[in-house]
Amino acid sequence: MGLAKGGVALSNHLCIFSGSAHPELAEEICSLRSVHLSPSVTTHFHNNNLYVQLQETVRERDVFIVQPFYPPPVSDRILELFMMLDAARSASAQRVTAVVPYYSYARSDKKDEPRISITGRLIADLLATAGADHVLTMTLHAHQVHGFFSVPTDHLSSMPVFASYFRDRDLTDTMVVAPDIGHAKRGAKLARKLGLPLAAVSKKRISDDEVVVDGLVGDVRARRVILADDEIAAGTSMVKAIDLLRRHGVEQVTLVCTHGIFCGPAIQNLAAIPEVKSIVTTNTVPIPPEKRIKGMEVLSVAPLFSEAIRRIHEGETMQPLFDY
Repeated sequence: MGLAKGGVALSNHLCIFSGSAHPELAEEICSLRSVHLSPSVTTHFHNNNLYVQLQETVRERDVFIVQPFYPPPVSDRILELFMMLDAARSASAQRVTAVVPYYSYARSDKKDEPRISITGRLIADLLATAGADHVLTMTLHAHQVHGFFSVPTDHLSSMPVFASYFRDRDLTDTMVVAPDIGHAKRGAKLARKLGLPLAAVSKKRISDDEVVVDGLVGDVRARRVILADDEIAAGTSMVKAIDLLRRHGVEQVTLVCTHGIFCGPAIQNLAAIPEVKSIVTTNTVPIPPEKRIKGMEVLSVAPLFSEAIRRIHEGETMQPLFDY
């Protein structure tokens, strides 16, 4: 490893903090990097204002702050991250990187109604304003959101994690299905990696909890399907897609998503569908025990984030992480 100013090893200048959203992921990343998780405190005043303090010096250090935008409530998680970024910058950190495994406002990527905010861009602007010199995230809902950031941003893919998982499984008579034509490219990458055929569902979203499915692009002759999406929130799209696949003779479905949000009764609704044999997700957000149903696999993305942090810290290219 190279040396920083004064001949001090670069590892001595690495600080990893965690917001309150997902300290378990931050701990796992730190364990893989053989560094301790730097302490911090987040509390509320009596008037419900947030108070944040970094409890370790960050002067001239390379600081990484891990915080997915995960409820409840998302707004508090975002403000907490802003405050941690600002605290690190104000305390003379050499560089501050916001590590956002789940960037929930990536779904707000366009102006599809009058007088609304493109909030994905707004939050990106505010991250830079708060003090982020760099952003590290994973599987944005729409690829164009990457362009919203005015600071260097690395957009990791969970594809290597899923490809590794399925490579050791029996994929006879299996095909990959994208639950949305707009995300067919993402599904195509997984299909190519596994050597499987691809199909896509044609759908139209009416509202946050209403989806209309009006067709299927591709020939679903397989009896087993990997239905892959970037996230499952309310699960409405998945339920509608499975209903369509059932009408085409599909009997076994494995649901795959990077971000397992599973809002409200989503996990119970999916578990009640007989065709759903398993759910494979990652730990970009915490999956509480009550949502870990039978047949669920939670794969860790900590190794990817740990390696990305190492490469950013040591000034190495990120390209190997994208050559999956």
